[in-house]
Amino acid sequence: MAKRKEENFSSPKNAKRPRQEELEDFDKDGDEDECKGTTLTAAEVGIIESIHLKNFMCHSMLGPFKFGSNVNFVVGNNGSGKSAVLTALIVGLGGRAVATNRGSSLKGFVKDGQNSADISITLRNRGDDAFKASVYGNSILIQQHISIDGSRSYKLKSATGSVVSTRKEELIAILDHFNIQFFMKATQLEQMKEDYSYIMETKERTKEQIHQGEERLTELKRQCVEKEERFQSIAGLSTMKTNLESLKHEMAWAVVNEIEKQLNAIRDNIKIGEDRAARLDRKMEEQQVRLNEAEQKYKDIQDKLEKISEETNARAPECMALKADVVAKKRAYNEAEVLYNRSLNEYKALKKDDEQLCKRIEELKKSTDQSLEPERLERQKKISWLKERVKAFQNQENSVNQEIEQFQQAIEKDKEEHGKIKREELDVKHALSYNQGQLKELKDSKTDRLKRFGPNVPALLEAIDDAYRQGHFTYKPVGPLGACIHLRDPELALAIESCLKGLLQAYCCHNHADERVLQALMKRFYLPGTSRPPIIVSEFRNEIYDVRHRAAYHPDFPTVLTALEIDNAVVANSLIDMRGIETVLLIKNNSVARAVMQSQKPPKNCREAFTADGDQVFAGRYYSSENTRPKFLSRDVDSEISDLENEVENKTAQILNLQQHLSTLEKDIKHNEELLKRCQLHYKELKMKIRKNISEIRELENIEEHQSVDIATLEDEAQENKSKMKMVEEHMEQQKENMEHLKSLKIEAENKYDAIKFKINQLSELADPLKDELNLADSEVDNQKRGKRHYEEKQKEHLDTLNKKKRELDMKEKELEEKMSQARQICPERIEVEKSASILDKEINRLRQKIQAEHASHGDREEIMRQYQEARETYLDLDSKVRTLKKFIKLLGEIMEHRFKTYQQFRRCLTLRCKLYFDNLLSQRAYCGKMNFDHKNETLSISVQPGEGNKAAFNDMRALSGGERSFSTVCFILSLWSIAESPFRCLDEFDVYMDMVNRRIAMDLILKMADSQRFRQFILLTPQSMSSLPSSKLIRILRMSDPERGQTTLPFRPVTQEEDDDQR
Repeated sequence: MAKRKEENFSSPKNAKRPRQEELEDFDKDGDEDECKGTTLTAAEVGIIESIHLKNFMCHSMLGPFKFGSNVNFVVGNNGSGKSAVLTALIVGLGGRAVATNRGSSLKGFVKDGQNSADISITLRNRGDDAFKASVYGNSILIQQHISIDGSRSYKLKSATGSVVSTRKEELIAILDHFNIQFFMKATQLEQMKEDYSYIMETKERTKEQIHQGEERLTELKRQCVEKEERFQSIAGLSTMKTNLESLKHEMAWAVVNEIEKQLNAIRDNIKIGEDRAARLDRKMEEQQVRLNEAEQKYKDIQDKLEKISEETNARAPECMALKADVVAKKRAYNEAEVLYNRSLNEYKALKKDDEQLCKRIEELKKSTDQSLEPERLERQKKISWLKERVKAFQNQENSVNQEIEQFQQAIEKDKEEHGKIKREELDVKHALSYNQGQLKELKDSKTDRLKRFGPNVPALLEAIDDAYRQGHFTYKPVGPLGACIHLRDPELALAIESCLKGLLQAYCCHNHADERVLQALMKRFYLPGTSRPPIIVSEFRNEIYDVRHRAAYHPDFPTVLTALEIDNAVVANSLIDMRGIETVLLIKNNSVARAVMQSQKPPKNCREAFTADGDQVFAGRYYSSENTRPKFLSRDVDSEISDLENEVENKTAQILNLQQHLSTLEKDIKHNEELLKRCQLHYKELKMKIRKNISEIRELENIEEHQSVDIATLEDEAQENKSKMKMVEEHMEQQKENMEHLKSLKIEAENKYDAIKFKINQLSELADPLKDELNLADSEVDNQKRGKRHYEEKQKEHLDTLNKKKRELDMKEKELEEKMSQARQICPERIEVEKSASILDKEINRLRQKIQAEHASHGDREEIMRQYQEARETYLDLDSKVRTLKKFIKLLGEIMEHRFKTYQQFRRCLTLRCKLYFDNLLSQRAYCGKMNFDHKNETLSISVQPGEGNKAAFNDMRALSGGERSFSTVCFILSLWSIAESPFRCLDEFDVYMDMVNRRIAMDLILKMADSQRFRQFILLTPQSMSSLPSSKLIRILRMSDPERGQTTLPFRPVTQEEDDDQR
């Protein structure tokens, strides 16, 4: 522990000091200014530069405020936040809540009504003893965030504000480096005690190891003696071993003779196989010629069909345009015909009126009787009134008729929409039912993936296993094929499903007998009329077809075969046979697939491609997929289930919305039908009234009048009627001409449309037989391909067998060379051997058994020697280790005895030093005192005599007055400070119960100690004003403002600022 020079304390001066408090400057370089012009040195590491609190205890905001490097007084009334600063220092530096005597939990330090509290403490980090100076710089900022639930988190920042660490272990390392600890640990006694305990535990463990080693030594010594005795009792077996060596020589050359015979047989088989391979090559060439002819025929027919299709597609837009033109011209002609007929009817009505007027004029001219004039006038008046009434009724009739049309249109529109929504509801219900079935299958497949291929698949596979165990199958069927393949790229799942389709549920059988057994098993699990999985019959092989010469290739896109991981050769060969997966490319992007397959010549051997959306792309055709997600090959079942559950939920909500809409429409239709019935009833009533009034008018007009009328008026009316007739006749002629013109245009458009439609029908008739021919040609191509594949497989199988024989020949030749080399090593000269290798092997085994029997009774000499050497070395090694450990224990005991004496001496020195300081400090007021340290029980007792030393007995601390007890406590604390190495000391309300004399003496003691320890920092909290302090650059006074009601921030300010305010 470092020693520092300290001064003895003398009696304080009685002279009264003038009140002098200086205004503090709180900038960063304030502490450096204190030391200018003096030789004194301030602390460089571990002291507190500043502290800032937020929502801590009952304070919304305290600080930020900065401390000086030596003495700091924090003054203020109760509630101003002094104790909160001390509590924050303890908590902020990692202390527990109970250590503050302010609460049992951290959450108690969060201000009421707030969610968290924050503490920021800045420690000085300068000089040679700085902690990670290159990382933190000249200061370390410790920020602690306390949540309302009692949890807390740390941020350790550098001088530049960057976060260095958030771990509490880093904070503990900083506190250990700066020696910021409690009393026992600050004096290093605790660390020495822990080290001593650990070493003693290690010593006891070592003693136990020595004891175990000694026991082991006894056992090893016994084993070593036994091995030595066995080694000395072994006899020789030279004769049997010599005979064994002779038999080994014969055995070596017998093996060479047998391999030479096998080589000759293999060479004969290879010659026969090469002749057969030549015959298969000729058949392959013939089959290839037939395949080329079939493919050329298929291509020619396909070209013709594509040409017809292109011509048909080219004429389709013209046909549609002509059809639309025919419809438009028919509509125009019909409208013109309606107008013409309307004008014709109007002309006929005018002509009839003209005839009636002429007849009436003639009758009036003949009439000479004027006696009925009043009656005629009355009749005319009534007729006029009736006509006005008819006109009013007709207006109402037109209005009601419009309402009827509106209601009918509304009802028709609602019914049309009702039917549309009903159909939509039915479609959604079908989709919902399908999705629910899929969802059930997916949920079942979570526990058993095979259920994805059908609910009966696990049971069917179990039945297949049972039948195979019972010997009903030649080879166990393989399937479903979808469960035997794995995707390399999950994004291609839908594309591969669209390509393979029903093959994913198919099963493979070795022959038709196995197929019949499997069909019988399927009948047990699939009802009649329901679809069953397909069965592929193909001979099982152990190797996958070599399709490199006929497979499609593109540098950027895989084929279905390369996109799958297939462990079973039977599955791969079945998919190659049934679907040609080596010729199908997988291209994720639709536009890129069109470009690869249609904008240019397709890649070699590629007939089609599939996109990630499942669309199928040919060189001249494109078919969109009906599926939107994979059913069998998706890996993320949980995601599929979640998506389907969302779809089911959406479709259920959609059905509910549609049903609500249907209900609304049905109500609207019912309401409109009721209104329509009312309007129709009103319409009928108006019709009856109109007919009744018109009938009455006609009766009045038909009454014979013999009275004289105004003939001139009737003649004017007749003339006006003739003018109307002439106008209508002219208009009718124009409409007739227009109608005839439109009719000719209509006939012309119909002829054009019929002509192009006839041509399209002719093209369709030409295409139908070509399609049949194309299907036949396609079948022929497939047949020729199967034939070619058959010969290729035979050729491959034969070549594989032939190559296998050649490899076997090479291996046998190498084996012959090795065996001959081994034989020469065993016996340099070749021996003529009459016995076979098997006979020699039996003789060698019999001789070895005899030798082993001898060894079993006596043991092997070399093995016994080896065991003896190992036992001896193990014994000597362990004996050396035990001796070394005994020396180590002896040396460790001597060292620990010396260290313990040193520890006791160090503890005694600290105790005496603390007592000396305590007595010296008490003597400042002529007090006497005792400090009794009980290191065994780890207790401390203090007694103080306030009067002269020889006139009063020592008193317990509880018997002292408040001032005496406070003074004694200050002396005790200063004594502890004198032996502690912490860089700063904090003391709260040390002078509360002191009178002025005790307070001044205690203050002098503290200031004298601070002056002698300028490398330490002192933070003293007191409610006193500290107006009597001396003027010094080393003293800084921080005054806390008095709390106010409703105040959320409690700032501090220097004392001189407050005095200036008072003087004003």
